Amino acid sequence: MNEQATGVDARREIAQVPARWGKDETTWMLGLFGTAIGAGTLFLPINAGIGGFWPLLVLALLAFPMTFYAHRGLTRFVLSGRDGADITGVVEQHFGKTAGTLITLLYFFAIFPILLIYSVALTNTVGSFLEHQLHLNAPPRAVLAALLIVGLMIVVRCGEAAIVKVMSLLVYPFIAALVLLGLFLVPHWTGGILATARDVPPAATLVRTLWLAIPVMVFSFNHSPIISAFAVDRKRAYGDAAEPRCSRVLARAHALMVITVLFFVFSCVLVLSPAQLAEAKAQNLSILSYLANHFSNPTIAFAAPIIAVVAIAKSFLGHYIGASEGLRGLLGNHGRRANGKGLDRLVAVAMALVCWAVATLNPSILGMIETLGGPVIAAILFLMPMYAVHRVPALRRYAGQASNVFVVAVGVVAISALVYSLL
Repeated sequence: MNEQATGVDARREIAQVPARWGKDETTWMLGLFGTAIGAGTLFLPINAGIGGFWPLLVLALLAFPMTFYAHRGLTRFVLSGRDGADITGVVEQHFGKTAGTLITLLYFFAIFPILLIYSVALTNTVGSFLEHQLHLNAPPRAVLAALLIVGLMIVVRCGEAAIVKVMSLLVYPFIAALVLLGLFLVPHWTGGILATARDVPPAATLVRTLWLAIPVMVFSFNHSPIISAFAVDRKRAYGDAAEPRCSRVLARAHALMVITVLFFVFSCVLVLSPAQLAEAKAQNLSILSYLANHFSNPTIAFAAPIIAVVAIAKSFLGHYIGASEGLRGLLGNHGRRANGKGLDRLVAVAMALVCWAVATLNPSILGMIETLGGPVIAAILFLMPMYAVHRVPALRRYAGQASNVFVVAVGVVAISALVYSLL
């Protein structure tokens, strides 16, 4: 009883400490940014701008609330569990063992294919860079893939704190690259997509365009794989006072994402017309590759693969945290440390071998697998936390908020559009 009382008093004392912004919060802010903003950002100007000015403007206005409220809901869900429990353990605690196992299974198979996609993309990008930019003979694909995966797994084996720190360091050059590229394009602004602003599309056309485009925006800022680790770490540090601190970190991370990425997006679409964006999509090129060809600029052609490698590497590390949590949950660990080191080694070796094999084989079906995982991620990010608000006593204090309705609406729109795109 005394120990319990002491623990409660300690948490109350923590809650009374002035909420100063610390170095670890900066690290997590950049880690969240690093997981969300990856290679997909280089395709976002094409996918978001192809519908014209007005849909893009609406998406830009929705970007922050869509990102912040959804990830805040998932963070609160993880914080509502017992101390030290990650998302797999919290799901089991609230919904029972059967539901916990099912959601953990879906969670893993939604995130792990993205990890495989990053493995393939990293190998392809580095191989192409060696051959075309550095004019070197790339090693055999199996060797190159092994070197890259082993390099990333060395960071992984240093622990979660090291992963987040490396990701936060990689974010700096990526942000700088996006901003500098956006500024580089400013003298070349021709109005581009603004030519479509004179013709306001019919309401039905605008709604359909937004319906199909919202998933693009949702997953361009998605960092749900690292939310569990983020919430567990903050709860370990601040106990019951963790929620407002987590919300503050999320708000700043999302503001940084939205400002940086939308500046880059608008700078690109002010240079290119919707027809040119459609051409880039038909050629399956990233915006940097298309711009390099458009301007015949060797600097962009050289910088593009370097930026892509940084983007892919940091997103790989962030998604590894979520995928490894899911696999540990499936193996029965549920976030507890029993046989923790041995299980962590088993998970790391298994995932590294699969990533290496897929990167070596270079299959063409991974895009489809990622699309199939999209509805699952959207359900876990948008719908499950909102369902828990009305089901879990610890979350009932968040019921009745207008943001809950908004999150559910966006989740339904995203899932329905993703399912429609598969039909």
